[in-house]
Amino acid sequence: MNQRILVINPNSTDAVTQGIDRAMACLRLPGGPEIECITLREGPPGIETQAHVESVVQPLFRLVTARDNDACAFVIACYSDPGLHAVREATRKPVFGIAESGILTAMTLGQRFGVISILSRSIARHIRYVGQMGVSDRMAGDRAIGLGVVELADESRTLGRMIEVGKTLRDSDGADVLVMGCAGMARYRDRLQDTVGIPVVEPTQAAVSMAIGRVRLGWER
Repeated sequence: MNQRILVINPNSTDAVTQGIDRAMACLRLPGGPEIECITLREGPPGIETQAHVESVVQPLFRLVTARDNDACAFVIACYSDPGLHAVREATRKPVFGIAESGILTAMTLGQRFGVISILSRSIARHIRYVGQMGVSDRMAGDRAIGLGVVELADESRTLGRMIEVGKTLRDSDGADVLVMGCAGMARYRDRLQDTVGIPVVEPTQAAVSMAIGRVRLGWER
């Protein structure tokens, strides 16, 4: 089997893919699978609405079908997990959504997780998904930083807002672990965790960590 995990950024912003790629550095181990990060060119600049989510499902399906013989696992690197179940029907290889993986990882690190979202309109979509997963009672809250995907490249502004929201989730909502609610936030995990003093889950790292385990253990669906 080809030992390559394909990480797909469903939006078309290369800066997001580059940030994801840098976040994979700690998971690229000697003898481990290759981790390739790619951009879905058909995607919008940022996936910020339900319409955006639904618009990338078929392009993702086609991409995974085309790369099925070239990878041992797939990761959909968008916190809305667009097309996750449809893509799982396209391949027998493991497919991971970063929201599902990030939330499951957070629940091993604390009792109540808080989500840092990009925009307030994302929150209802996230809460719906947490309900579908059946883990609403473990969610402390979901708060937005008020910045779109493309705006996340502004480091000082983004990190400042993430720290502010992270502290509110910790102090006001009772979160003892945080989940970053967008793959475009990847570059800020270490600095955020150092500042807020509780575990911070970068969900693409969480998903790829799970994928590595599946590949190394030889588990197929």
